[in-house]
Amino acid sequence: MADANALQALGAAIAEAAGAVVEEVFVERGAELVVRARRDQIVPFMEMLRDDPRFAFEQVMDICGMDWPERAERFEVVYNLLSLALNQRLRVIVSTDEATPVPSLIHVWPAATWYEREAWDMYGIVFEGQPDLRRLLTDYGFEGHPLRKDFPLTGHVQVRYDETRKQVVNEPVTLTQDFRSFDFLSPWEGMTTLPGDEKVHQIRSERGQIEGPQS
Repeated sequence: MADANALQALGAAIAEAAGAVVEEVFVERGAELVVRARRDQIVPFMEMLRDDPRFAFEQVMDICGMDWPERAERFEVVYNLLSLALNQRLRVIVSTDEATPVPSLIHVWPAATWYEREAWDMYGIVFEGQPDLRRLLTDYGFEGHPLRKDFPLTGHVQVRYDETRKQVVNEPVTLTQDFRSFDFLSPWEGMTTLPGDEKVHQIRSERGQIEGPQS
């Protein structure tokens, strides 16, 4: 586990080097350094983190999204960086909304293409300058972005095999009323009896009739 004092010193050095680009620096859970940065300056900021020998974050290990629908800028783009040379990690966060693009890091780390495509597919976050912004995990023609918190749990399209047409077809989701009655209980909370319980109840009832009421 990284020393909290060392992380705070690293965060202070990054804030001093980046100036107004850094909005907030904090240590999370006592072991994870997090920096919130300005979205429009993310490319030069990342280049500085990569090239400055005090930081030497040579690799972007992951880029992912988070959705906070109640906020004006509902999306957060989270970059997890690694310095092999200095054995240190950093998390950088920028915020955006549905319409405002985030500058792509493809020219800083070419591997960013895969992660930016995933964030676009799952959340609809647009990356300006990304030449290959295609869906990655969903199918062609998929409607919406499934990790948004307002995405319907049933989705928009269902897939089935049509025996008449002898092919797989995509069609709008149709649910019978039987599947629309939700009790919001977990399977264990909602399960009041198990197969075989009727025998136990029968045995107890017969035993009570034979023994009579207990004093």
